[in-house]
Amino acid sequence: MGKATATLLAERGAKVVVGARRKRQLDELVTTITSNGGSASFQVTDVTNRSDVENLVKHAINTYGKVDVMINNAGVMPISPLDDLLVEDWENMIDVNIKGVLYGIAAALPVFRRQGSGHFINIASTAGHKTVPNQSVYSGTKYAVRAISEGLRQEAGDKLRVTIISPGMTRTDVVDSMTNPEVKAQLEDIAMPADTIAQSIAFAIEQPAEIDVNEVIVRPTAQG
Repeated sequence: MGKATATLLAERGAKVVVGARRKRQLDELVTTITSNGGSASFQVTDVTNRSDVENLVKHAINTYGKVDVMINNAGVMPISPLDDLLVEDWENMIDVNIKGVLYGIAAALPVFRRQGSGHFINIASTAGHKTVPNQSVYSGTKYAVRAISEGLRQEAGDKLRVTIISPGMTRTDVVDSMTNPEVKAQLEDIAMPADTIAQSIAFAIEQPAEIDVNEVIVRPTAQG
């Protein structure tokens, strides 16, 4: 999802800074963008490490002078029945899906305040609107993203923007992170392409300041 978004935004003229844990994939993405005439840079980032996220924002400022949009996209989804007691999976979802978003806010909010402008886009999920069996912990983390984002929006004032994107099941590495094979197989069949989410993010960014885009919900079609 992050790769698709970075590629699309760069095609539309944005200067993109990407962060993730795998340096090789980041390097390949930036090389692809720049070879196609775009502008991009990367910083290896683990969103469960607050200093990593702070360094990502600092790198963006050092490279381009400011930060216009902070997209908090990283997420994991190792869903399973609660009876499986996969507590380490629960903790990982909390660390990435909730704390990762909070670290992104903590890193960018002071910058946005100094600039007098900025746009947070936080990736939640349709699971943050409805809870179903096997997804209770994951769903809880995405409800939290929505609650945190709504609180941030209420505190942001008229100079900052906050948008929540709530995708349905999407073909990303999140599916690969699932540790329950039966659940993983079921969801692979209904996932939609990441480009759909990238287009929704671009839509939210490109709207004029006077148009509020608070939340975008993206659901798969019947064909996935």
